[in-house]
This record gives sequence, C-alpha cells and structure tokens, in this order.
Amino acid sequence: MHGRHITPQILAALTDTPAVFLQGPRQAGKSTLVQSLRDQGHDAPYVTLDDAAELASAMRDSDAFVDALPERVILDEVQRAPGIFRSLKRRIDRRRVPGQFLLTGSANALLLPKVSESLAGRVELLRLYPLSQGEIGGVVEAFVDACFSDKFVSGRFPGSGWPSLVERIVRGGFPDAVGRPDDERRRAWFSSYTTSLIERDVRDVTNVHALHELPRLFQLLAARSACVLNVSDLARDAGFPVTTLQRHMALLHAIFFATTIPAWSGNLSSRVTKAPKVLLFDTGLLCNLLKLDANRLRTDELMSGAVLETFVATELIKQATWSHTRPWMFHFRTPKQHEVDIVLEDARGRVVGIEVKKTASPNSDDFRGLRELAEAAGKKFVRGIVLYTGESAVGFGPNLYAVPVSALWGTKRVAEKR
Repeated sequence: MHGRHITPQILAALTDTPAVFLQGPRQAGKSTLVQSLRDQGHDAPYVTLDDAAELASAMRDSDAFVDALPERVILDEVQRAPGIFRSLKRRIDRRRVPGQFLLTGSANALLLPKVSESLAGRVELLRLYPLSQGEIGGVVEAFVDACFSDKFVSGRFPGSGWPSLVERIVRGGFPDAVGRPDDERRRAWFSSYTTSLIERDVRDVTNVHALHELPRLFQLLAARSACVLNVSDLARDAGFPVTTLQRHMALLHAIFFATTIPAWSGNLSSRVTKAPKVLLFDTGLLCNLLKLDANRLRTDELMSGAVLETFVATELIKQATWSHTRPWMFHFRTPKQHEVDIVLEDARGRVVGIEVKKTASPNSDDFRGLRELAEAAGKKFVRGIVLYTGESAVGFGPNLYAVPVSALWGTKRVAEKR
C-alpha cells in the first residue's frame, strides 16, 4: 500500500469534528486509506454501502440505519444513499462529539444539495486524488510551499527528460493502474473504469437517460484538457444543446472526472466573466481515452504539450491538499493572447505563475507571459517559473526561474512513517 500524504489531516480532523468526509474519484484509494486508519488509532468499524444489504437498509429507513450504527464508524460510498445525510445530521445534533463519522464518497459533496444542506458546519471535507508522483515514490513533495517561500529551489533534478515523463504520464495515478506494469492490462483497467463511471457513479448522482452520450463527451473533454473551455464549440461537437452540455459538465465535476480552472485577474469581480480551462484529473485516463500509448505520445507534437500541462496541473492540485500554503489555482491570458498556464494564489493574495514547456532548452521568450503576469500582479507577484524537460534549475532574471518538471516531486521532505 502507498502512503497517502493527507493521512495526518484526516486524523487531526477526527479529533475535533463530528464528521469527516473524504471524497475523490472512484478507485483513488479512499476505502483502502480509511480502513488503514484503524492501525493508526482510529479503530472504528467499517460499513460500506457497496454492500447490497447495507445499501437496501439505508435506503429503506435511513433513520433506523444510522441509529443502529456504532458510536464511531467508517461509512464508505455514502453518495449511494443520498437520503442518509439528513439522518446523519439528526444524530450529530443529538450528540455532538468529534470523530463520530468518517465518510467516503465518489461524488463532490459541495455539488450535492442534500449533503451541503444537511452537514453544513458539521463536517470537514477532504479530498483524495489519485496517487501523486511523490506518493508513488515514497516521498512527501513540498514544491507548492517552495513556490511561495523566500528561498526557491536550486540544483539538479534528474528524471525530467521527455521519455521519462511519458512513462509517468501514461501510467497515471490510480493505484490499480499504477500496479499494472503491462500496458495492455493497464488499458483494460482504464476501459473498465470508464464503464463503471457511467454505470455506477453517474447513476448514483443523478438520473441521466442518455448515458450513451457520455463516452463521446469523455473523449471530447480529454482532447480539450488544459485548454480554454468554449461551451458552444463543445456542445456543437458533442451534438447536443448547450443546456444539456452544462448539465453533463456539472455531473462530470460531481464525479471527479474533470474540473475547471478559472481565469486569474487582479480585479476579483472580473474573474467570473472570463472563460475557464478544463482539466481531466488523471493523465493515464486521458491517454487511454485518446488512444495515446507511450510510443505515440513521445512523437505526437499536437497533443503532448496539453498532456504535459495536465500532468503538471494535476500534480499541483494533489500537492495543494497537504501543503501549508493551500493555494487556489487559476490560468492567465491577456487581450494580446499572452498566457500563463497555471497561476497559484495564496490566502494573502500573493501570486506565483507557472508555465509548462516541453523543451529542454528554455529561452527568454518562454517568460513573456510570466512578465505580463508580474506586471498585472504588481507587488503581489512572488515569482514566475517555467517548468521544462531539462535537469537544472536556473535563473532568468529577478524572480524568474526555469525549473525541471521533476522538481515537482524532487522538492521534498522525508516521508513520514505511516
């Protein structure tokens, strides 16, 4: 089992919060993680609503089901019985003590009205994504915090050559896929995973009659990952109205298939009016949907840049969940079409720009968008970073750096023992 870096946060939340809800994509490792906590002091019984009898009981009479649960319990895949959240609220309000419920779910609680209404103020929401590169390698990454620190990273970081990165990209981070070294068996796993998303997670969240539309939408979104989302164009290519696309997009957000990254602006009110980028959460799944194996990705100039940017962005999203900084993620584009792929902003409003380049030889022109961002952010600008496929971190002027992609997991501290 891979150590998960969010574990200390879960254990801490259980000491002062009645319910802790660990959410994330199906097969990201939630069930394995919460059961492992019994070896770390949280020795609560485990109940899963994937069990047909337990699910039937919860659906038939949720109050009776919840009342019969032990004082502390791990309740897995709770989104399968949406009515249970009102019963959980009732029991928490009757006896408000910390650590009663450790919940897991494959749907975003913030997008499920019954959850957000029932457990507001009673639950701490935590995210578990597919394995990060550090979790796979057994180190705790600290790149996100380093981006905002006074002293930035330096030195050499091996493993950023494009062939090496391709292997990481096509493998992705789902534990079961990572554990399959054979490419054909990994492809079979991803195919089954896509089917289970439609037949299990989609049905758990909403009643969608036209399920046959979703596989094509999966592929269209995969082809647009790390690109600015044009809803009208996507609806036209998918072959259904914009209103239908918007409903489907909300659904895919809810089941952690994809997310959107808003545009950054120094004017907070103008951020919501600009088009976001769309992003798939796992590059292994993305490559499978686009039929990109390692050999093709090494030579496919059309898709490789967007796939690499998706890889970097998802690694940063994972690291943000356990970082001290906990930044928000944006993208940046000027009217002159100068861009910065990723903008991180902390609670103090400080800004770090990150540009992703599939080159081993960065030059001054690669920093054009970062310079525009620095001008727009003013004193809030901390530094601009070009992540590239070389091995050495080098300076390109005041607060501008070219840094190997492998610094994402090479900037680390010793992993804690689990």
